[in-house]
Amino acid sequence: MKKNLSIIIPLYNEEESLPELCKWITKVIKNMDIQYEILLVDDGSTDNSWKTIQTLWEQYPVIKAFRFGRNYGKSAALDLGFHACNGEVVITMDADLQDSPDEIPKLYDMIANKGYHLVSGWKQKRHDPISKTLPSKLFNKVTSIFSGIQLHDFNCGLKAYQGKVVKTIHLYGEMHRYIPVISKQNGFTKITELVVEHRPRKYGVTKFGLERFIYGFLDLLSISFVSKFSKRPMHFFGSLGTLSFLMGFGITVWLIWEKLSNLRHHIKTRDIVEQPLFFLALVAIVVGVQLFLAGFLGEILANTNKKEEYVITDELE
Repeated sequence: MKKNLSIIIPLYNEEESLPELCKWITKVIKNMDIQYEILLVDDGSTDNSWKTIQTLWEQYPVIKAFRFGRNYGKSAALDLGFHACNGEVVITMDADLQDSPDEIPKLYDMIANKGYHLVSGWKQKRHDPISKTLPSKLFNKVTSIFSGIQLHDFNCGLKAYQGKVVKTIHLYGEMHRYIPVISKQNGFTKITELVVEHRPRKYGVTKFGLERFIYGFLDLLSISFVSKFSKRPMHFFGSLGTLSFLMGFGITVWLIWEKLSNLRHHIKTRDIVEQPLFFLALVAIVVGVQLFLAGFLGEILANTNKKEEYVITDELE
């Protein structure tokens, strides 16, 4: 059954915060007079989170719950939630109570009534140490430059989407940090942000370390490369191969011309094969040929049993 709103909450070892969070969400949405569902995705918790979820499931009929056998990561949890939800508007939030459910009505209104495809929360005032806030600012700045999307906080867990947007997103690895980037690549370009409250952590400890920024940058490069060249590898490898080959070929021609010119003027000079530059040119030619062949083979593989992938952003029935 289609709902007005789906709230997706990925969690890992959050048994203490879940009862308070579900109670708070229910209280807020009760005043909105809409049909909704809460999807709790337990990402392989090792505490009593699942027992707590079972108790909440009996208490709140709106809850749907899923449990992974082990910890797969936030991207996998969100991916499951995206494909299991039924809401016309979808809101994601963290389970640690640092995201305030009081923001739900504003986020819902921006999607349902103002027509945005995606609204990302911006934790303008954060209750985190500088060891987290400084790398985060750098991360967001680089991502903004790479993607062309002007957001201050790509990694904020509190986001709202049109339901059709999340159905086009497939997440893995650490890709949840780049949901706005993926959405834009799929043609959903009405993206904005909303300043939201960032609450101090009440229970437990953070589940993320500084390594997430390293993985994040690698995933950004992966998204950028795959989105541009997965269907046309020759454009990437062929261009680099051609450039390398021409550079090596040009150096070789110049060395030969220089040798002939010196011989014509009776100038003593070394043999071409005795010059280090010749071997650099030879390497450039070989690498160029290999890159071109890699692009050619990639093009064959990309077009074998090729099924065109496309995203429908609007539909009338």
